[in-house]
Amino acid sequence: MKKLSDCRVLLVDDAKSNLDILVEGLKGDYKLSIALNGEMALQAAARIPPDLVLLDIVMPGMDGYEVCRRLRENPETAEVPIMFLSSLEELQNKTRGFEVGANDYLTKPFEMLEVKARVRSLIKAKAYSDAAKEQIASELRVAREIQMGMLPHDFASVEHAYQVNFGAVLEPAREVGGDLYGVCAAGPERLVVFLGDVSGKGIAASMFMVRAISLARLLSREIAEPERILARLNDELATDNPSGMFVTFLCAVYEPARHRLTLANAGHCRPVLLSGSEPPQWAISYLGTALGFEPGLTFQRTELTLQDGDGLIFYSDGVSEAFNPQDECYGNERLLAEAGSLSTQSAPEITSGLLKNVRAFAGTAPQSDDIAILALKVNGAVR
Repeated sequence: MKKLSDCRVLLVDDAKSNLDILVEGLKGDYKLSIALNGEMALQAAARIPPDLVLLDIVMPGMDGYEVCRRLRENPETAEVPIMFLSSLEELQNKTRGFEVGANDYLTKPFEMLEVKARVRSLIKAKAYSDAAKEQIASELRVAREIQMGMLPHDFASVEHAYQVNFGAVLEPAREVGGDLYGVCAAGPERLVVFLGDVSGKGIAASMFMVRAISLARLLSREIAEPERILARLNDELATDNPSGMFVTFLCAVYEPARHRLTLANAGHCRPVLLSGSEPPQWAISYLGTALGFEPGLTFQRTELTLQDGDGLIFYSDGVSEAFNPQDECYGNERLLAEAGSLSTQSAPEITSGLLKNVRAFAGTAPQSDDIAILALKVNGAVR
């Protein structure tokens, strides 16, 4: 936890006499910054974010209410404690101060002992809060490493054995997320590929994701048909699901000897089929029902024959439902069109190219959902 003597207090008052009193009373306990008006206060806070702001209200130009409001709008200072020190003692003034985001309010003239006590209390509370947040952030970083470690990143062995080419990326919207993908060598003539998206984001989604991906791997080795894999996976997830979470899930089985790909879908985004002879199209026409709602569901299957150079793009809705700053959606039509420009490239290039296109479209808009992309190409992909 940060030592109190290392904490910085920003003193804001247009009266030098008030600043002199505050500096004299606090200089031995904290690092101090001084501002004589609102503009200087915002500049000082932007330059070195303080741990506490003592803020006058009545100042020339920008008043303390506006300073407080702007500090709360800035992500760097949004959670910094702010205490008003003002001669305005009417209830409506105090009420407005708390409405714009103040943590405390003390009227002038003040007793320095009371100021010091309140300052110490606010700074200690922030120090404890910061320490707790850092502990949580540290644990989330470890959780992210564990989660990402469950996903395949080196496909060399399966690419050689099954004469395919893979590219994959997963970018959670938060530290951890609920998107998943997997590639499972289930036998010499059977390669299982899957991609899913758990409802929600964050820790709860990541825990459900771990359960779903672990079960999917086990079932892929036991069951040959993708629709039966989904049925069993659904039964397992629905039987013990007190949180009511669910996962959309796409499962495919590739048989290299026959160049046959069999797919089954449980409510997930339709994969894109890339064929050298035709424009990109949806590999399947149906969506199906997500897993985890209730046991006993059945799923359809679709069979495709893939030629050398053909491929598929599996993705989560973080791709198709990405938004730009104008609140426009990336959308399915754009996805198909831009997939066409990537169709002759290798699977890793398709994956990175599609992610780059989505990022370019979204621009400065924040990522609102997890993004997962898994591309597969059959024998003959360009490297």
